Amino acid sequence: MWRSEPVVPADSFYQIRPECAEGVPKTRFKIKAGKTLSQRKWRAEFSPEGQLDIAKVLGRIQRGGIHPSIRGEVWEFLLGCYDSDSTYEEREQIRLRRRARYVNFKEDCRLLFPLIGSGRYVTAPIISEDGYPTQDPIVLMQTRPEAQNGSTMDASPDQTPDVNVEPIKDKKEIEWKLTLHQIGLDVVRTDRTLVFYEKQENLSRLWDVLAVYAWIDTDVGYCQGMSDLCSPMLMLLEDEGDAFWCFERLMRRLRGNFRCTGSSVGVESQLNNLALITQVIDPKLHQHIEHLGGGDYLFAVRMLMVQFRREFSFCDSLYLWEMMWALEYDPGLFSMYEEQPQPSTSTSTEMSDGPRGGKPKSSRQCGKFERENMRNAGKSSEAPLPISIFLVASVMKDKSDKLLTEARGLDDVVKILNDMTGNLDAKKACTGALKLHKKYMKKVPKQQPIGGGDLNS
Repeated sequence: MWRSEPVVPADSFYQIRPECAEGVPKTRFKIKAGKTLSQRKWRAEFSPEGQLDIAKVLGRIQRGGIHPSIRGEVWEFLLGCYDSDSTYEEREQIRLRRRARYVNFKEDCRLLFPLIGSGRYVTAPIISEDGYPTQDPIVLMQTRPEAQNGSTMDASPDQTPDVNVEPIKDKKEIEWKLTLHQIGLDVVRTDRTLVFYEKQENLSRLWDVLAVYAWIDTDVGYCQGMSDLCSPMLMLLEDEGDAFWCFERLMRRLRGNFRCTGSSVGVESQLNNLALITQVIDPKLHQHIEHLGGGDYLFAVRMLMVQFRREFSFCDSLYLWEMMWALEYDPGLFSMYEEQPQPSTSTSTEMSDGPRGGKPKSSRQCGKFERENMRNAGKSSEAPLPISIFLVASVMKDKSDKLLTEARGLDDVVKILNDMTGNLDAKKACTGALKLHKKYMKKVPKQQPIGGGDLNS
């Protein structure tokens, strides 16, 4: 007799604090036998030596996502931390080297500011813009050994210890220390509905990872939104060093969004491409948005910057990410990352490990979206656009009628898009993005630039 596949909700893997449960949207992601990449199926795709049949894994992910119990280790492959052709032994060597390298980075940071790695963090400025250590009572209390919980309680003047009043001379150190309190403020606001972050040690670990990254990536440093991208890594990967490198690989794809100059915001090129796509796919909607004064599409910044973390429930946002990465997967990611470490990182030559030199790209080993880009390679000399832009365009197109009839100003546009929070289906959104991408590529003139969204910009 035919029996339906068991359907299990995934909420239990990411526990919500009881007092927050009522206001948190439920996940739509279901663990489905035969579709979701299970632990058994995942283990079966490795050869005796450890090489991974990535093509079969991608197909499974695209059908039903990844079981939460193996999500972290699968993500390391999707993000290019490890080559699918590597062996168990090779990966273990790389893993140990990276963990040691992270420890060294963290120690460098600890020597500059002893709270790194102490289990504490700060939420108020520790120095002034001209490099003088602050004597703010809140900071002095936070940095005292007995302040074990990152507390921002007031300290009386007689509690003030002696401080070194000599200004810091090094510009890089000043810029880094100026960000530490902002990281702390963002950390205590990140995923605060989850039981995981009830523990002080997990909050401080998130602060440590972000502080170390801000020190390493001197070009971008730290920007709001990075904590939303880093938080899942820390939850899914037990070792803090592994979480750091997984986050660092994700940032290689997204860091261009956070790079700002005096005249432009890093995500601006993505917004320009979003406007172009909307103009081609839904000219009436684009015209309406321009009429409302939203032609710069700034209302979509959050979706692109934090990759839909706020539009989906926590569990569904992870499901969406892995669907996106599987669709975009390029087997050359690992070789590309190891061969060309970020030039803007202060220790970029030290950050490279593992084999060098790219390997031939097989369409079978590529994600569905990447295969489509390969077919369209001759259409433009510029880099292909990331799927995230088409996801935003697809969401907007789905809401086109509502936007056209109800939006009388930009506030209405923002409200309509915000009202989607918790009501989006990750798999449906990706399917819509793929269809929109195909439609766009057929319509866009061959001479039309379609780049600007280089994953490694």
